[in-house]
Amino acid sequence: MTRRAVLAGGLAVSAVGFAGLPAGAAVRSSAAPSISSTSDWNARDASGSIEVLDSKPNKIIVHHTATPNSDDTSQSHAFELSRQIQDFHMDSNGWSDTGQNFTNSRGGHLMEGRHKSLAALQGGTQHVKGAHAGEQNSVALGIENEGTYTEASVPGSLWDSLVSLCSYMVSQYGIEAGAIYGHRDYMSTACPGDELYARLPELRKSVGAALGLAVVQPVSWPLLRAGAQGPNVTALQMLLGARGMSVPVDGVFGEATQQAASRVAVERGASGPSCFASRVAEPGLFGGLAWEGVTPVLGAGAGGEAVRAAQVLLTSRGHYVPADGAFGDRMVSVVRDFQVASGLAASGVVDRVSWQRLVA
Repeated sequence: MTRRAVLAGGLAVSAVGFAGLPAGAAVRSSAAPSISSTSDWNARDASGSIEVLDSKPNKIIVHHTATPNSDDTSQSHAFELSRQIQDFHMDSNGWSDTGQNFTNSRGGHLMEGRHKSLAALQGGTQHVKGAHAGEQNSVALGIENEGTYTEASVPGSLWDSLVSLCSYMVSQYGIEAGAIYGHRDYMSTACPGDELYARLPELRKSVGAALGLAVVQPVSWPLLRAGAQGPNVTALQMLLGARGMSVPVDGVFGEATQQAASRVAVERGASGPSCFASRVAEPGLFGGLAWEGVTPVLGAGAGGEAVRAAQVLLTSRGHYVPADGAFGDRMVSVVRDFQVASGLAASGVVDRVSWQRLVA
């Protein structure tokens, strides 16, 4: 079994955790779940035009609403949630409509989010561009799941409806079963919460099993929080230094490092309001595609703080190399050893996929 990279999203994948039939097998169709339209929940008209793209999305991004974990599992409560989300997105964020394409309640009620998303999904050839995950909006379907899952477990009804909706999306658009991500995979946010995020591998496998598809589990950029410590933080501090930012190299994700990292996240478009959960302040976070703003491709002859960062990470992974900031023959050999051990092509070059394995 070979290892490959998922291509349209900047995330590496590893050929572990395969389930279902071999790649290339016929995909079983998934029955459409019951989804209430915008008219069903009495949505406001959009304040501007809805952009319908003549292309298919290639991934699904899972969010949580960061709202209370309500015990009300009724459809009327779910409809009220949809109206609250739309009001917040339009009145507070200044968007033309609800940001996500679909909403899933704790009672398992599925609802269309942004106007025209349901018709596009049913047609299977077009995609409604949302406002839920930065630069991924034009290629990703967004699903808001009611609740806050930083510590709370995911209700069975919500989980079952999420599996059904994702299976239908994958079936309709031909999305890879492994191309189901969390909001934090792309943005510097804790969304969809540690508990729900930890179950995404299970979600991918469930969708793959339902459709008879092989599942490739992605390797994502890590999320750093205020107070985090260790080699990843030390490496980040060196990488920020390589960009000319003055931060201490003490291995602690303190205030100075957070501020510098935040500037990178803003530059990369990996920060800012991007879903209903944006009503919750999330200071001191660094993750998602913000990492790509600090991880240059490094090869033989390179030098400086970025090379030292890679050397610190290699040593932390059991592949010792002196942290001298020089990409010499010894460094090339160690990088190749690490790549072979990680199932990557032994190029001796620290590329994006290698960085992801180093910080994972």
